[in-house]
Amino acid sequence: MVNRHRTADDLDGKYRAGAVSIGNFDGVHRGHAVLVSRLCQMATSLGGPAVAVTFDPAPAAILRPGGVPPQLTTIERRTQLLKLCGVDQVVVCKTDRELLSQTPEEFFSRLVIGELAALGMVEGPNFYFGRNRAGNTQLLGKLCQEHGIELEIVEPQSDSSSIISSTRVRELLVDGNVDEANRLLTAPYRLKGTVVRGAARGREIGFPTANLANVLTLVPGHGVYACRVLLDDGQSIAAATHIGPNPTFGDDGVKIEVHLLDFERDLYGTEMEVDFIACVRGVVKFDSRSDLIQQLRRDIAVIRACLSQEPG
Repeated sequence: MVNRHRTADDLDGKYRAGAVSIGNFDGVHRGHAVLVSRLCQMATSLGGPAVAVTFDPAPAAILRPGGVPPQLTTIERRTQLLKLCGVDQVVVCKTDRELLSQTPEEFFSRLVIGELAALGMVEGPNFYFGRNRAGNTQLLGKLCQEHGIELEIVEPQSDSSSIISSTRVRELLVDGNVDEANRLLTAPYRLKGTVVRGAARGREIGFPTANLANVLTLVPGHGVYACRVLLDDGQSIAAATHIGPNPTFGDDGVKIEVHLLDFERDLYGTEMEVDFIACVRGVVKFDSRSDLIQQLRRDIAVIRACLSQEPG
């Protein structure tokens, strides 16, 4: 369940008198996981809950409409991942102009003090809050000191390449590099959508696909991927997913087509979640249907081998 709130009356005692971290947490990557770990340690020492506060939509979606990159996680998925990292409670602030008009001091007073009665806070060094992002960690430290709130600033996490960030994850996914993106995330990258009817070309050549629509998060770059599909009844099914046009058939429309291995069931109209495990190849125009079918058989063999190495 996602707790969305607008006023203090919406929150009960289980969210109060603990340690709080505020942020977008989009993707819930390894850097977020380290911050959450420190949050949980502080909450334990304070004897209260570890509370993550996020926003729906992201503030930038209102401040800069049209210039915001696609999100990596829905609020429901973000909540799930944060709780898997150890957070006790997730509070989703409904973002609107009233919220964004608050000064840093008003935001701190209303949310941190009034609604959450926080005893501690954990943030990254690039934390900004209040109108025009006027509040920074220096002001946060001053406000926390005035109210007797413990504050810890956690440095960003890096690997051999650079800082682990949601922006970096997006760039990797756009390039189709889901393997590397997953290395930075706390769980495989997931799309969720509704199964709709397509042109049925896959069924004609012996590889029926479920076509996904109404996807709210970033779609990885064009290519063929090894995936696991989570159905609404809890089943996990190996799958080959094609993202992009179908040049062999002269179709330039970009589609998300999921071929479930060893599975037959009518899925039209159902919601499907697809975890991306690895990229197998790019989109190719084949000279004939026969060449395409042969390649699809090779792709599936590669995907089976890839998924057989996954833990669990």
